[in-house]
Amino acid sequence: MPTIPTNGIQLYYDECGTGDPVLLIMGITAPGSAWELHAKCWQQRFRCLLPDNRGVGLTDKPPGPYSSAMMADDFAGLLDALDLARVRVVGCSMGSIIAQQLALRHPDRVQSMVLMCPWARCDAYARGVFDHIKTIKARLRPEEFMIYIQLLIFSKPTWDLSQGLTDLLDGRRQAAENAQPQPLHALEAQAAACTGHDTFAELGRIRCPTLVIGGDADIFTPRWMAGEVAGGIPGAELHLYPGAGHAFHWERIDDFNPRVLEWLAAH
Repeated sequence: MPTIPTNGIQLYYDECGTGDPVLLIMGITAPGSAWELHAKCWQQRFRCLLPDNRGVGLTDKPPGPYSSAMMADDFAGLLDALDLARVRVVGCSMGSIIAQQLALRHPDRVQSMVLMCPWARCDAYARGVFDHIKTIKARLRPEEFMIYIQLLIFSKPTWDLSQGLTDLLDGRRQAAENAQPQPLHALEAQAAACTGHDTFAELGRIRCPTLVIGGDADIFTPRWMAGEVAGGIPGAELHLYPGAGHAFHWERIDDFNPRVLEWLAAH
């Protein structure tokens, strides 16, 4: 798939499926290909757009800092290039703060959105987590860095299951073998977008149908963050998976994929 010029960078995207377009925005450190197992389901009904965020994958990785508003404008440019007037949006973690800004800065472009493990603002704990992510990225091998990320995003049941542990070990192997790891400056720039994001006072201006979804055992972006976002957006729905972590969309994939497909089809 091509790269397109937008907001001063070359942005790479992939796509699959046909039908109404859905823009899938992934979280910090992750490329668009992380949506693969979800897009396989959603492409039954939708044209799924899977971009690499600024700072990762095959998209440009300029010096930071970045902001959630800047990254939202990146995707507005992508929509312009693809001649798409309006899209549904699904944003995961950092992708959810970008989606909020897209709905605020370009409201006519967002038909509806699913905000996965979102936040409207960071507290001291969250800023500490993102600062530590930057610190260990600078000091650890990729597979060691991946262990910390896995500890943040997967809940205890995943670690306790033999298949879950096998998948975690495979994720570390893939990190060690990745020929194009995210450079430190780009991770630091994405982290700045995460900690600098603050839409708390603006959530009431979001008018598109919104589903806020997450895991109630998430230690990375705790449930109060999802509750604050859902409470601030008029008419927003909230669904939290009991016992699931930040990676609830993998831990509960058999429910998550059809649930989101059904919701997007209705909105």
